[in-house]
Amino acid sequence: MRFFEDIKVGQRREIGSFTFTAEGIKTFAAQFDPQPFHLDEEAGRKSLFGGLAASGWHVGSVCMKLLVADGQRQASEAAARGEKVAVWGPSPGFRELRWIRPVLAGDTISFASEIESMRTSASRPQWGILEARNTGTNQKGEPVFSMLSTAFVPRRNTGA
Repeated sequence: MRFFEDIKVGQRREIGSFTFTAEGIKTFAAQFDPQPFHLDEEAGRKSLFGGLAASGWHVGSVCMKLLVADGQRQASEAAARGEKVAVWGPSPGFRELRWIRPVLAGDTISFASEIESMRTSASRPQWGILEARNTGTNQKGEPVFSMLSTAFVPRRNTGA
């Protein structure tokens, strides 16, 4: 993971891709979003989606999984180089969640994260606060998912 000082507004990371299978869509939906168009192909075809559709929560969960995996990869690489590893703090939340287009069985979504804003925390100067736009794009190049997330990022040099 990177320190606050190593990050710049406009930086973009490709964090990975994921293919949504019919089985995976149904398994997630059965536990977390049991609506007919997420559970049954025929119900999906007859719906506004026109096919078995992944829950938006499923799409967001995959994005989170890939963000965490990317952070773990960055931390491992930094440790292998002998660098101090930044341990990020919690997220105070997200805004502007958008499920732009349906994600259907067989779609492969590529996820990315781009830094939109950064500031030092007024109450905790050892931390920076950043906002990142996390997006998903299908195999046709169409946007399907977007959210603006906030995270606490440790500062390298705070004089503390």
